[in-house]
Amino acid sequence: MHEKEKDLIDAFLRGQVDRRGLIKGLGAMGLAAGTAGMLLNLGQTRALAADFDWKAHKGKTIKLLLNKHPYADAMIADLENFKQLTGMNVVYDVFPEDVYFDKVTAALSASSPEYDAFMTGAYMTWTYGPAGWITDLNEWIKDPAKTNPNYAWDDFLPGVRNSCAWNGKPGGALGSDDAKQWCIPWGFEQNNITYNKAMFDKAGVTIPGNMDEMVAAAAKLTKDVGGGVYGIGVRGSRSWATIHPGFLSAYANFDQKDLNVSADGKLSAAMNTAQSKAFHKQWVQMIQESGPKDWSTYTWYQVGTDLGAGASAMIFDADILGYFMNGGDNKMAGKLAFASFKANPAAKAATPNIWIWSLAMSNFSKDKDATWYFMQWASGPEHGLFGATKMDFVNPVRQSVWKDEMFRDKLNKSYPGYVEMFDASAPGASIKFTAQPLFFDLTTEWAATLQKMVAKEVPVDEGLDKLAESIDGQLKEAGLG
Repeated sequence: MHEKEKDLIDAFLRGQVDRRGLIKGLGAMGLAAGTAGMLLNLGQTRALAADFDWKAHKGKTIKLLLNKHPYADAMIADLENFKQLTGMNVVYDVFPEDVYFDKVTAALSASSPEYDAFMTGAYMTWTYGPAGWITDLNEWIKDPAKTNPNYAWDDFLPGVRNSCAWNGKPGGALGSDDAKQWCIPWGFEQNNITYNKAMFDKAGVTIPGNMDEMVAAAAKLTKDVGGGVYGIGVRGSRSWATIHPGFLSAYANFDQKDLNVSADGKLSAAMNTAQSKAFHKQWVQMIQESGPKDWSTYTWYQVGTDLGAGASAMIFDADILGYFMNGGDNKMAGKLAFASFKANPAAKAATPNIWIWSLAMSNFSKDKDATWYFMQWASGPEHGLFGATKMDFVNPVRQSVWKDEMFRDKLNKSYPGYVEMFDASAPGASIKFTAQPLFFDLTTEWAATLQKMVAKEVPVDEGLDKLAESIDGQLKEAGLG
């Protein structure tokens, strides 16, 4: 790196030049964007090394278990910087999601020391933490001798960070003062609307602003777009994953809960209130009138594929699902737009439930200190900015990345409405479920009940009363109710 280039990068790292000025300046020196990005990474690596002993575990090797995902792709693309920074080596196994969680469970339940750290959903830590399979990371985060002073723990979006911390008590509030930090948020999904603007224009439909409008808009799209296009895609398979995206995001916006927590910590079903029944009726009506014919088979993949192929006019699901359908070789690439969704007309803003891909440390790691060095680098602001600007690392979990003009420009250029959607809903974004060990069983039964309602096998009121009765029985049997 020549002195002029080094001086400009150092000025950027000191905050004297913004990112736009940096890239423009490096371009004026004759450097291509890729080369400029590489030099910036090297400069950031050099700056990191100045404030912290990143070489403390030089020569050591850690092993990761990764899900095949753009977050993992971004990390692997930047891994050489970590190796240069620390002198450590990193090896990893990558598996597709349909088998990934089975691989994690097998390794952890066997107390295997093979993997030091792994990707996980925050929900999974409600099982892994109490089982003693993963480590409370507060010990490292709060230790200045082990954590880089520029790690900026407060830079994480508060709702996302708190959603990865739980005290282990069934019904305990996420992010409480006594919570254990079971994982570090890495990237996350908010649930909002992705829509096909041309189809909306053809049907004369505007972006729905509440649940009544969404039901009506979906029905009009189904009727008027033609060509077999249906109005709205939402998940419907018999799985907990049907409940957590659009469904729970809208449900929670009406201040509805999955479970009640009594003063003495006892849990009970909360989904058979009058307001909940009214919401379920709307949701069921929307699917019956405007959803796909085989809705009960729909997972993340079917919802996204139909949108990308032009088979549906909008989805109410993960924003990053819409992001990926707006690119690649999808038929509708470049034709999709995004909007925040506030289901309750009386609510001030959207309050999306979220999925968080996170990093957790195995309790069976042979070198937890070395593992933490990798985890703090991978979740640090420098790598977060690299992933967001150079790769498809959406959504970043750090506030500083969302303030970066180049990242926002990247989104504004190709993903209309994405930045505005994020800004409107991020303050209310968090996990809305009650943390407890029966989470997967109870939500899967909820999805099965929803299927019966849509198929008209059971009336909504009766179905929710039976569901609540069943859940209360399971909670009592488990000593939770």
